[in-house]
Amino acid sequence: MKLRFRRKEKPHPDEMTLIQHLSELRSRLSIAALALVLGGFIAFLLYGHILSFLRSPYCHTVGPHHSCALYVTGPLDGFSIRLKLALYGGAFLGSPVILWEVWRFITPGLKKSEKKYAIPFIISSICLFAAGAAVAYLVFPKALHWLASVGGPGLREIYTPTSYINLIVVLMVAFGAAFEFPVVLVSLELAGVLRSAQLIKHWRISVVAIFAAAAILIPSSDPFSLFGMAIPMCVFYFAAIIIGKIAGK
Repeated sequence: MKLRFRRKEKPHPDEMTLIQHLSELRSRLSIAALALVLGGFIAFLLYGHILSFLRSPYCHTVGPHHSCALYVTGPLDGFSIRLKLALYGGAFLGSPVILWEVWRFITPGLKKSEKKYAIPFIISSICLFAAGAAVAYLVFPKALHWLASVGGPGLREIYTPTSYINLIVVLMVAFGAAFEFPVVLVSLELAGVLRSAQLIKHWRISVVAIFAAAAILIPSSDPFSLFGMAIPMCVFYFAAIIIGKIAGK
């Protein structure tokens, strides 16, 4: 006599109780936290490569004949910087699993038509965020050179790892968040909150608002980062109008 074990089917989201929803959320958060810890451990081991990658714009700015070392001012600074980079690296390496768990948690409650829109929006959001971070990384040497020269020849730069890494990471995150602008616009168009005709009518005001928002979002306040963020956002603005029209049809 063979015993057959049937896997217990998961109830429909509309039939789940509050306790079942919380249990589902707990399991998803546990897996996401585990991915963050494992990613952080890998980043801790790859600390030298990560620091070299982040330090590369600074080395490019000072040139090959000058030292681009970052100076610590306390005995615990080196260890704290390694832990901080492990946290940043863990969030980056674990992001695919974290996003997958978020998707698996929300997707049962979506309709088929909503899933049809959700997948392209998620993929485009990830690609745009990565593109924004890449643009920030490419613009950063120009920004760093401008920040070093604006103080005059009487100043000599000695950067600490904390101030330098915080600036480049925050700048990459700010660019990544700003590059989500077309996703937000298209979402509002599909939801009926905004219309393409309205966006076209007020494009001049929108361009001014985009430059003002970019000036606020950029922590370095340099012109290279300002134009590096604002110009793509203006392009995204008009692209979102075209995409919104096509998707609306």
